[in-house]
Amino acid sequence: MPLRLYNSASRKKELFKPIKEGHVGIYVCGVTVYDVCHIGHARSAIVFDVLVRYLRARGFKVTYVRNFTDVDDKIIERSKQTGEDTTTLAERHIELFYRDMHALGVLDADVEPRATEHIEGMIDMVSRLVDKGYAYVVDGDVYFSVETFDQYGQLSGRNLEDMVAGARIAVDEKKRNPLDFVLWKGAKPGEPKWESPWGEGRPGWHMECSVMACKYLGANFDIHGGGRDLIFPHHENERAQSMAANGVDFANWWVHNGFLTVESEKMSKSLGNFITIQDALASYHPQELRLFLLSTHYRSPLDFSRSGLREARSGIVRI
Repeated sequence: MPLRLYNSASRKKELFKPIKEGHVGIYVCGVTVYDVCHIGHARSAIVFDVLVRYLRARGFKVTYVRNFTDVDDKIIERSKQTGEDTTTLAERHIELFYRDMHALGVLDADVEPRATEHIEGMIDMVSRLVDKGYAYVVDGDVYFSVETFDQYGQLSGRNLEDMVAGARIAVDEKKRNPLDFVLWKGAKPGEPKWESPWGEGRPGWHMECSVMACKYLGANFDIHGGGRDLIFPHHENERAQSMAANGVDFANWWVHNGFLTVESEKMSKSLGNFITIQDALASYHPQELRLFLLSTHYRSPLDFSRSGLREARSGIVRI
C-alpha cells in the first residue's frame, strides 16, 4: 500500500517517495536545553517517535537526527539568573530530557548532535552566504537578506511584501529589512564565543539546525519535522539559508504536529497551567500519557484535560 504524507510546504498529502529507495532521512528540531521539558515537548517527541517506528515497520531504513540547541539566548539568560555556566546548565538539562523521554517510551534518535560541536560548519555556511551575496556584515553581526531569496515565505505561505508592510519597526537598526535574520552574532561580555572571520561571536539559532541537518543527512533530504509553532520564522529561515547556501532544495517533506493547550488555554507559567513531563508522570502512567497524546490526529490541536486523560486510562484498560 502506498504511503501518503501531508507536506506543510505544499499544504496537501503527497505520495511519499524517499530520495534513496528504501532509506529515509529525517531531521526533527530538538529542545533548547535551558529548562525541563513540558507536555508540549512530549507531544512532539511522541508524534515523531511513532512516525520513525512506522517507517521502520514499513521496511524503510531510517536515519533519524534530533538535535540539542546548547547555545542560545535563553540558555545565556538562564545562566545569568542561576550563576551556573552555560555548558553545565545545558548538559544537566540534556540528562533530564533523556530521563523524561525514556519514561515515555520515546526512542533515542540515531544521531543527536549538539550545536556547540558544529561551530566550524556554521561559520563555513555563513561565509558561503556572504560570498554569494545572500548575507551582509554589520559591526561583527551577519544577517541574511530575505529580499535576495525569491522563495522566502513559500513554506509558511506568506508574501514577503505583505510581511514587510505588517512588520513592526525593527529593534535592530543594523538590519536593511525588518525581516532579515541573524546568522552570526558578535560577542557580548560574558557570553560563549568563538573566533570567526567577522570577529568573536556565536551562531544564530536558525543556522544551527541548517548545518546539523545537512551534515548528517545531506544538503537535500527527505523529512524535516517539528512543532507547528516552528514553521515561521524558524523553519522558513532554515529553508531559505540552506537553499541559498547549497543551491538545492532542503527538505522534500515538512511535517509539523499541532499545538497543545491546557484546559482550553495556552500553556504558560503566568497562567499557572505550565505542566512539565515530570508533573504529568506524577499523576498518570506513562502509557496513559502516550496514548492520550496520540488520541487526536497529529496535525490537530490537542487539549490537555482531565476528561481526556480519563478516557486514555480507560483505553489502556481495554487494550
